[in-house]
This record gives sequence, C-alpha cells and structure tokens, in this order.
Amino acid sequence: MSKIESNTPSTPTVQVIERMFALMDVLASRKDSISLKEISEKTGLHPSTTHRLLNDLAIGRFVDRSQPGSYRLGMRLLELGNLVKNRLNVRDAALVPMRKLHKLTQQPVNLSMRQGDEIIYIERAFSERSGMQVVRAIGGRAPLHLTSVGKLFLAMDDPQRVRAYATRTGLSGHTKNSLTELSALERELSKVQQYGYAHDNEELELGVRCMASGIYDDQGTLVAGLSISAPAGRLEDEWLPKLQATTREISTTLGFKSDPRSA
Repeated sequence: MSKIESNTPSTPTVQVIERMFALMDVLASRKDSISLKEISEKTGLHPSTTHRLLNDLAIGRFVDRSQPGSYRLGMRLLELGNLVKNRLNVRDAALVPMRKLHKLTQQPVNLSMRQGDEIIYIERAFSERSGMQVVRAIGGRAPLHLTSVGKLFLAMDDPQRVRAYATRTGLSGHTKNSLTELSALERELSKVQQYGYAHDNEELELGVRCMASGIYDDQGTLVAGLSISAPAGRLEDEWLPKLQATTREISTTLGFKSDPRSA
C-alpha cells in the first residue's frame, strides 16, 4: 500500500492535520476499538507515526486508549458535537429557506412549534409590498386540530393521546369547516400519516387555507412545522413539493438523515 507520507502537502502543519483526520476517519468507521496495526494499515501511515499521532490525539481526549495498543474515538468529540447541536436553533436554521420559499410562492410562510395543546407562531416570511396576504402574528397561538402544523403534531401522537386531546379541548371549532368530531379528526390524521403533509381548509379562519410540512431534528423528532397560508382560492397544489423541499433542507441542517415515512 502506498504511504500517505509520500504525498507531500504544502506545509508540515497541513500534513499533520491531514494525517490526524485520516486516523479519526478510520476510528469512526468501526464501532469497536481498533488495533494500532490495523489503523496503520488502513491509513497507510508508518506504525511509529500512527502511534505518535494517536498519543497526541489521546492527550486532547479526541482518542481513547481502550486497552494497550487499541484505540477508539474519544469523548471530546461528543462534547464538541453537543456544543454544535445546541447552537442549531430551529428558527436560525429556517429563516433563510423560509425567505426563499416566500419568493417562490409570493405568499406568507410561517414557522410554528407545539406548546401543549396549541401551536405557536415563532417566525414568518412575507412581503409588506405584496397584495392580499394571510399574515400570522409572531407569538400568536391556535388549537392543534384547527391548523395544518397542529395536525402534523397530532398525527405523531398515538390514538389514546389524540382522544385525550379531544377530551381536554372539546374540539371547539372556529368555522363551519372546523373538525369538531373525534371521528372526523381521526380520519384527517390518518391522511396526514399516510401522505406526510397536512392542510387547513378554512378550519381556523374562513377564506384562508394552509398547507404544512414537518421539520425534524437529528433524532427524527418532529420539532416544528412550516406552513404556507393563502386566501382560499389562491393556495396552489404546485407549492407542496417546494414546501417539502424546504422542510427537508431545514431538517438536514438540524442533523436529520432521512424521512421517517420512507423507512
């Protein structure tokens, strides 16, 4: 096998960094500890070089010596990873993609999260120069069963929790289209589970329709929803793929790997 040492980088510092990355890539490829000999073979580094770099990484806790001559990734990487994860705020991750989606649709785009039995609007993208729009106030709240994003969250609950929600709230309605019967809500949630998106068909406010898609974190948990709101006659089906592409982009930024419905 050709040695990494034979590929001369521009500076010694770059060379050392590249070698360290190569070592950690090998360690990351295995769940269990790996021997010095195997690490050396996989990276193409001389055993003495491998040993020296692994010792340096162990001092910084980037690598652990699980037993003599055997290594694995260290806890320092987990600590750093958690710092990055904690900085990945949903609102920050969503803001630029939301604005792009608004430019494509020319309709307000709302970001909302669940709080108890309601959703709360935490961000929006809209243009004050546009014509008739449906703009939700940041900090505004609405019942889960009357909103497209709220239905996404209810669809993640098991049937017993949905029934408990119905009992607590009484499924009060705001319009003639509101789903005020448990059986009707259950049928609606079944569609949401099947298709992976949700609609509000003038259920919160007459003359206003919405479509929503979910945002997931690195654990596959639904953490927020993105919705497009428009006057009832102006909500276009062709916006749905654009909406879903936007929520996938945001979810990926938060560390999400794949659509849970595709598994």
